[in-house]
Amino acid sequence: MPTKLQLHLAKVFLKIFLRDRQSIFFSLFFPIIFMTIFAFANNGEVDPTKLGIVNNSASEVASDFSQMLNENPLFNVTLGEETALRAELVEGDQTMVLILPEDFDAQSDGAELQLLVDAAQVQQLGLIMPLLEQTLISIEREFRNIEPMFTLTIEDVQARSQRYLDFLLPGLMAFTLMQLSIAGSGFNIVEFRRKGILKRLFVTPIKPRDFITAIVLARMAIILIQLTVLILFAVTILDVRIVGNFASFYLMIILGTFIFLCLGFCLGSIAKTQQAVMAVGNLVIFPQIFLSGVFYPIESMPELIQPIANLLPLSFVSTAMREIANNGASLLEITPTLIGIAAWFVIAFVLATRLFVWKEVAN
Repeated sequence: MPTKLQLHLAKVFLKIFLRDRQSIFFSLFFPIIFMTIFAFANNGEVDPTKLGIVNNSASEVASDFSQMLNENPLFNVTLGEETALRAELVEGDQTMVLILPEDFDAQSDGAELQLLVDAAQVQQLGLIMPLLEQTLISIEREFRNIEPMFTLTIEDVQARSQRYLDFLLPGLMAFTLMQLSIAGSGFNIVEFRRKGILKRLFVTPIKPRDFITAIVLARMAIILIQLTVLILFAVTILDVRIVGNFASFYLMIILGTFIFLCLGFCLGSIAKTQQAVMAVGNLVIFPQIFLSGVFYPIESMPELIQPIANLLPLSFVSTAMREIANNGASLLEITPTLIGIAAWFVIAFVLATRLFVWKEVAN
């Protein structure tokens, strides 16, 4: 439990931090704008696949076949000549081009359809081809009057949303708390050193752990308020769903904030100027932005990088927050992640207290 001295210092630091209203405003403004952009850019609607059709057959069957594809909402069909559609495919205006042969009619047995694709669309092809094949099979059944062996009844169980914004929110929250924490402790240490505040505190009975604990408590209060505002905005305005327990979600926020505040102290102790702490801070922040699963899963990264990415502190925090928010996981279900968070909790606090030396400040 914090001592009376630590709580008094935390109250003093809290008043100092709250005076910087401009910093508080912009730390809220940018995440809100960021989430809003992704909300409009990823509205959950899937655009129809652009499909060009070259009909080389004069049969009525080929015309009906093209018309049925045209009426399918899964495809945005363009009818035209092969040369023109090939050019559009090269320019990226078409995803694929389907060529119907001259012998395409009701009596044809196994007519070969040619499909032209762009090499740049290879990653999408694995998703599009099963969809196209299933559509072609359905159309063939209608032409040949073949009854399907079974029918599929779909029941809407109102499952939770899996929009990209739902996936993004926990990672964005983890990134935001990392940035606010490192800036709130590392930059403040350098600023206190520059203003001579640390020299004056050195002659008092205050110990490094009291000073660090007080700033951590004050900054944590501000960060919790800021993140709560962001969460309320995401849930009420952007309709983001948090499936899991809010108490568990906030526990991860508190643990993550403590870790990055202590790491910020380390950076502030190593760097002696504002320019230096900014450069060192970027070395810590930017690799974790891209390697910690903030914007996309770690499993999608190259296998060589995954072991390193999984050991980063932001990876443990963002993974735990995402498992709780998206999958409704309990603390017991994310035990391995909690062990990683606990390890970084101890490492960060030990480094912060060991690197922070009053005597170096007093010289």
